[in-house]
Amino acid sequence: MSTSRRTILAVLSWALLSCSLFESPNQAAAQEHTGLEAAAAIEQAMIDAIARCERSVVAISRVRRDESEQLAPEPGQSDFVPNEFATGVVIDAHGLILTNAHVLGGDEFAQSDFFVTTIDRKTYPAKVKAADPRGDLAVLEIAATDLSPIRLGSAKALKKGQIVIALGNPYAIARDGQPSASWGIVANLARKMGPNTSESAGESRPTIHHFGTLIQTDAKLNLGTSGGALINLKGEMVGLTTSVAAIAGYEASAGYAIPVDDTFLRAVERLKQGREVEYGFLGVWPMDLTASAILQGAFGAQINSVVPGTPADRADLRRNDIVVAVDGERVHDADQLMLAVGRLPVESLVRLAVVRNGSLVELTPLLAKFPVRGQKVVTENENRWRGMTIDYLTSVLDGTARPNVPLGEGGVIVEEVAADSAAAKGLMQPNMVVTHVDGTRVQSPKQFLDAVQDKPGAVELRLWLSPADRPARTIEAE
Repeated sequence: MSTSRRTILAVLSWALLSCSLFESPNQAAAQEHTGLEAAAAIEQAMIDAIARCERSVVAISRVRRDESEQLAPEPGQSDFVPNEFATGVVIDAHGLILTNAHVLGGDEFAQSDFFVTTIDRKTYPAKVKAADPRGDLAVLEIAATDLSPIRLGSAKALKKGQIVIALGNPYAIARDGQPSASWGIVANLARKMGPNTSESAGESRPTIHHFGTLIQTDAKLNLGTSGGALINLKGEMVGLTTSVAAIAGYEASAGYAIPVDDTFLRAVERLKQGREVEYGFLGVWPMDLTASAILQGAFGAQINSVVPGTPADRADLRRNDIVVAVDGERVHDADQLMLAVGRLPVESLVRLAVVRNGSLVELTPLLAKFPVRGQKVVTENENRWRGMTIDYLTSVLDGTARPNVPLGEGGVIVEEVAADSAAAKGLMQPNMVVTHVDGTRVQSPKQFLDAVQDKPGAVELRLWLSPADRPARTIEAE
């Protein structure tokens, strides 16, 4: 039993027992009745909250497709064993399920099938509508039209000590779709997910939650509870639970949930549409201040280096500058700077308060796109034109596929080219960088699409292959 449970039960027990020690029999009976009423009220609030939400929680199974000819058991059969199990939350009556992106299986995603089991014991095949690896969120879609969407609350008002309830599918016991419940308190807020020690140094913290977003709770979150609902006593979801700590081998009593806040809601809305979730990118390597500086009252994130050609460089942010605030909100360390910028949408104009050589200056960079890491899934791509998909040049900043193009050159990178499309016939290939459209420089997908929007005929694209090789490609109308 967790510390918070013992504390709550101890308080209730003391309320019942103390009356017999210090009060008269009549007073003791009255106090006991009051104590029982208080306990019953808490109990009933939990029962009501669970009843209000459990129809919105589903079980998810991931099965790796068998390459042999032998038919694998289907969901519902007693010998059905998924490769991975998790939880999901209904966010739309017409079959949209929210879960964690890490549930999709990473490298095994393309060879995996997904199934969703509802509380009505119905199992549906599911397809992935969109996935956001940086936010660790994904939306699945099933052929159902009568689901019960969960009511979303807000994590902004959460306080340490608040009672919360976790609904999920621990150890895949929800084969019949019946979610299990555990309860505890909000132990802390703005917690950081532990680094992924299996990743390379540059990718040890691939999600925004590694910089301090998470709700910490002592509600039991075992394997399989990733993608479940963390609810308050009103029956509102205030967080999406993740068992990634249990997967990584961290202390089992520490459970975490992604908070329902503005960043979460923005991401979920994009995923429901099948679109990519994009995060702001400044282009700096920040570091914490020295311990002696902090003891003297200093705060902020010191810039260790600036990537040439990025928003930080164009805004004249310099090495050894100290960022002390982002959009008026104080920044205490490097992680807070990364989080404050990363939460903002791409092409946000952000105000940075910077201490430089003892003076305070304000800089206003226009954010680019944070590099994509992990399994991105998009079914509705906005940045498609004549069979090719484009993206920000910074989207593959640290990837091996990125051509050696100075970011200061600007442009957009070609992400995909459909076979037999107009772009393919124009000899466009993935990883090419387009810097001009009919002589007009473009710096972002929006600028590119605006430039080609009213051009029904052939369009000339200027490429950057090397400083001395900037050929043109003509893309005919489809």
